[in-house]
Order: sequence, then structure tokens, then C-alpha cells
Amino acid sequence: MAELMLELKSLSLAFGGLQAVDKVSLGVPAGSLCALIGPNGAGKTTLFSLMSGFLQPDHGKVYFKGQDITGRSPQRNARDGLTRTFQIVQPFAQQTVHENIAVGAHLHVRSRAIALEHAEAVAHRVGLTAQLDKPAGDLTVAGRKRLELARALATRPQLLLLDEVLAGLNPQEIAEMIPVVRALAGSGITILMIEHVMQAVMNLAEYVWVLAQGQLIAEGTPAEVTSNEKVVQAYLGHGTAARLRTNP
Repeated sequence: MAELMLELKSLSLAFGGLQAVDKVSLGVPAGSLCALIGPNGAGKTTLFSLMSGFLQPDHGKVYFKGQDITGRSPQRNARDGLTRTFQIVQPFAQQTVHENIAVGAHLHVRSRAIALEHAEAVAHRVGLTAQLDKPAGDLTVAGRKRLELARALATRPQLLLLDEVLAGLNPQEIAEMIPVVRALAGSGITILMIEHVMQAVMNLAEYVWVLAQGQLIAEGTPAEVTSNEKVVQAYLGHGTAARLRTNP
């Protein structure tokens, strides 16, 4: 059995009277590419914020590489190798793509020259080499998504939490991004992704958890969860589930 890179034990958080995350337990194996899916408002991004330290749980524990990191700051988690992206991309618009990526590199290096050199290598991995000198504010939606991925990658993550990195992309852009994500996983980075683009989940994920109303309602391989009646009722609908089963 593979060592767990991330483990959540009975994690819970309420906002006022709303139970946003309710006793969620899961384990992400080291070296895997997994997905967290579910309807809007299910608590997926809140769960990412609990994993990464941006929010503190009311109850439960977060373990990273076997160590209890519950309550630790996002900065310390990132230095130790746990990094997340954000659904709403907010680059430093006036800075170049090169400079934006270098911000992530500065987590580990002080030298501007070394940070820029590392940023250039990261840009190559995500297909941004030709855009390095462009102001970040001039990028397309697809370019900004790649930049958000590059900034996270520049922190040298061991675990990368991707929050809807494919959202807002057209089918061609999604098809071009899937091999980028797969290559990152192939390089040894453990990836857990929140995603609504189910074709991508079917193509990429080894294992899937389904969250609805703050609770895990199903888990398994992509084929297993798309055949699960609870998932069909709460999220996919019968038409989408049938299409995914016949054309994964």
C-alpha cells in the first residue's frame, strides 16, 4: 500500500449555521493524481483551504507526509511542499509572466537571478516560454490558468492542490492542458484536483472523491463514481453519467 502524502481525519468546519465541511476523511497516496468533484457549494474549495492552512477546522486533523499540520500557516506548508492554486487567478498584472513565476521561486531562493532562471524552466514545463516577457495582465484566460499553475510549480511542491485549473477553458484549451497536468504527475508530484470538467477527470484521475453538502457521498475510480446512483442524483445527472460511461 502506497504511503499517504495527505490524510484528513474527520475534518469539519461550520460558518455560522452552515456546516460547510462535515466529518470528511480521506487519504491521498504519494505519487497519485486524484480528484475531488461535486456540485457548486459542496464545500470543495473550503476543504482545500483547510488542507493548505488558509482556514482552521472546528474539528479533525490534517496530516502531510505523516505529520500533523492542523493549524499551520499556508506559508510554512508551502515551504514544506504543500501548495495550492486558486480558482480565481489574480496575477501581478503589471509584472511580466517571468517575474510572476519568479515570485513562487523566491519561497526557496533569495537570488533574483536564480529565481528567474528557475522560473524560465517552470515556464517551459507549462508551455509559457513564448509568453515570458509579456505583462501578465495581457494573458488570455488559458494563459492565466497556466501562469497560476506555473507560480505554484515554482514553489517546488511535493503535493499540488489544483482548484479548477481547467475552468473557463474551451475544449481545445482543455485538451492542451490535460497533458501538462499529466506530465507534472508523471514527474513525481502528487496532485489532488478539484474539477468540474468530467472528461478531464475521467482521463486524468486514478481515484475520485465526491463531496455534496459538505459530506463525502462516494469514492472510487472514475468509472465507479460515475456509476454510483448517489453521485448521479446529487451531481452528474443521468445523461452526463451515461455519456461518460460510454465515452470516457
